[in-house]
Order: sequence, then structure tokens, then C-alpha cells
Amino acid sequence: MKNKKIIFGILSTALIVFGIFFSLLPHDMHEFLTFGANMPHFLHFIMGFAIIVAGLLIIAISIRNETFNFGKSAFESMKMELILNKKKILAVASIMILALVISKIMFPTEAKAQTEFDRMKEAAKYCTNPTSTDPKCLESFNEIRMGTQSSDPQKTAQEKIGITGKYADDGFDPMQYLTAWNFNNLPKEERSKYYKETKRPDGSLLREYWIYAEDSEIEIAPGVFFPAWTYNGQVPAPTIRATEGDRIRIYFTNKGTKPHTMHFHGFHPSSMDGSMPEDFVYPGQDFTYEFDADPFGVHLFHCHSVPLKQHISKGLYGAYIVDPKNDTRPKADKEMVMIMNAFDTTLDGENEVYAVNTKAFYYAINPIKVKKDELIRIYLINIVEFDPINSFHLHAVFFDEYRTGTKLEPDAYTDVTSMAQAERSILDVKFKYPGMYMFHAHVAEFAELGWMGFFEATE
Repeated sequence: MKNKKIIFGILSTALIVFGIFFSLLPHDMHEFLTFGANMPHFLHFIMGFAIIVAGLLIIAISIRNETFNFGKSAFESMKMELILNKKKILAVASIMILALVISKIMFPTEAKAQTEFDRMKEAAKYCTNPTSTDPKCLESFNEIRMGTQSSDPQKTAQEKIGITGKYADDGFDPMQYLTAWNFNNLPKEERSKYYKETKRPDGSLLREYWIYAEDSEIEIAPGVFFPAWTYNGQVPAPTIRATEGDRIRIYFTNKGTKPHTMHFHGFHPSSMDGSMPEDFVYPGQDFTYEFDADPFGVHLFHCHSVPLKQHISKGLYGAYIVDPKNDTRPKADKEMVMIMNAFDTTLDGENEVYAVNTKAFYYAINPIKVKKDELIRIYLINIVEFDPINSFHLHAVFFDEYRTGTKLEPDAYTDVTSMAQAERSILDVKFKYPGMYMFHAHVAEFAELGWMGFFEATE
């Protein structure tokens, strides 16, 4: 009898402890312990609860039998068989293994990632409009969390995106964006709808732009769509470029559903700042910004409506480049605009997808073509919201760095530059040897979630 009580005690204690431990484990560990079966998270809690109940039942049976002294009753015999009979133990073990195999078939790993992204894509459709007027936005994401208890966009992003995914043709080409400014990527007739330049008496140019804000759904990873707020339907916005002393005139129209503005880093009258409530351009309204391009450098423009973090994280930003009148720097063979950005796909104040020029891993799938020994000038901007710092690291090559581009002499010769949000730099790079050169954020999480790519240097 004493040996039986010890066996019951050890078995029941082990079951209760394991049941509690199993219930508190994260979803990834549940998958590991169930041989990768991707069942919904709430089923794991049920399994843990069942294990705890089994332990409590053994204790109850033991106490009952000791109190009432059933002896070798049929119930006692059944209990002893389950503990001592090897055939029964083997049968129970076989049933457990069979249950795991069935769950593995019913809940395969691949199905989970697909289902999560399909649900997230469907939920995002409700978020094009402000959540205050479309409560289904937040409700739909909450339903995902409550329904599966396992929504992990970072994990599924890594599983589904990788460097082998394919993007749909949504009209925004990150490769084209690298070298596009003043709408030079558009045919002449189409370009005239958005950009016009006129020579002024002093030799400078009047540069006129037609910019509008609107709500748009954009693809940020293969098959992953984000309800963005955009300038001219894209993120980042079309690049604005001028020479020091030119006059900038922007006809801005708000076609979106929230008040928006355009705030430029650089010199301009306070009436053109776009940052105060009286500067907000409400839906259906328009405003004309006008100022001289000054100082030279690589600058930024973005919406400055409130809450600021929302208007930036949703995609309202772009590059504003001012070239010096008398440029004594070496002449670049190629120039490229690279904006480091990120996206909060679950509206929780944290980013799940990171990129350069919006589309995660795009330049890993499509390396940037350059030639050995030619001078590549990169206009680099960090506009990642919710993370305090970002970085750019280029493998096997160093570059001259001009912080903010407002001086004609480089500030550093390095292979890594780190920036707080809204900081900018000009990087002058030469590749000494042909081959593939990786670039990425030196924050590992950013790189793993989309912020990495390659230059391909040829002879």
C-alpha cells in the first residue's frame, strides 16, 4: 500500500506540475512539445487543463480508495492496470502518439502562416478610413488575436517573406524610385500634370509641383498589404529636388480622410511650416506652399498633422534634395534615394516589417546594379517611427559620409552610419571589386524583418 501511495503521489504531482507549466508556455514551445502541430493556441490551454485535471483525479481516487477501503474492487483493478500493466501503458502511449499525428495533419505549419496573413490582409481593408469612423479596423485585428491566440506577425513575416517572395505590380517600383525625382520617371505628357519648371530672370528656376494626399493600400511584403496614407498614392512620396536658390511652389490637395499638411526641413517662412493646427489642410481642401530652396543638402518632408507618429508611420513622408550652386564634391556617376522605413501592421505601436523604400527584401530579390570604380551617391534618410535609432551597414566597402549633406567635405570615412529618426546623410561609395555586396540595418531584428539587400558590382 505504501508503494502505491508513493507511485500515485509522484504521478499526480508530475501531471499537475507539467499541466501548469504546459499551459503557461508560449505558442512556439507548445508547437515544439507537440512535434510542430500548429493547432490554435486555445487548444494548448485545454490540453494543459486536461493534464492538471488528470493529476487531480488520481489524487481524488487515491484518497477515496484509502478512505472507503474498496480493496480489489473493479475500479481499483482498472486503476492498477493503468499503472502497472505494461500493455495498457503501451496502448495509452500509442493513443497519445496517434493524437499528435492527427493534430499535425489537421494543423500543418504552412496552413497557419497563410491563414494569419490572409486574415491580416482582410482586416487591413477596414483600416483605410480612420478608426474613429470605421470601428471594424481595430475590431478585426482583435478578432484575429482572440480567435487564434497566436498572431505573431514578426514570426510569420520571416516565414512568408524571406528573399524568395514575389511582389504584385501595384504601380510602385522601388528600383525606379532610387533614381526618380521631380517625376522624371513619367512620360513627358504625364509628367506635366505633376511638375513644371520655368526659368527666372536671375537664372534660377521656379519649380512647381502638384501633390495630393490620399488613403491607399500598399504592398509592403509579398502578399502583405498595409492601409497607408500617401502622397500621390505611394510610400515614400515622390522625391522633390532643386538647386540652391530655386523657388519651390507646391499645390497641395487633401484627398484623404484626415487633416494633412506638408512640413519641409530647411529654410522657409513660418506661414509655410505646416505644423500648427491653423496650418492643417482638411479633407477636400487645398493649400499652396512656396519658399526658396535653402540650404543645400538632403532634407525630408512629411505630414505634421497630429498625432504626428500616426501620420508618419502611415506613410506621409518623402525626400527633399537641394543641390549646392557651386558643388566642389566629386561628380557622381549614379545617384540614388534610399529611405529607411517600417510598418506597424497590427496597430500596436511596434513595427513588424522593415524596409528600404517600403518593400521588404526588395533589393535582396532584385540587387541594385552598379559598376566597379564608379562613384555612387546615396541620399539616405531614416524615417522609421516607433524605434529610436536605425543604421546602414555596407559589407566589404567604406564610404564618405556627409551628415545632412550641408557641407562639401565628408564628416567620416566608414562602413556603418547610425541615425535617429528624421536624420539624413549623403554617402559616396566606390566598389573596388566586382561581386555581390550586402547592405542592411545593423539592428539584427530590422534586417531579419526586411531591411536588407545587395549591390551587384560588375566590370
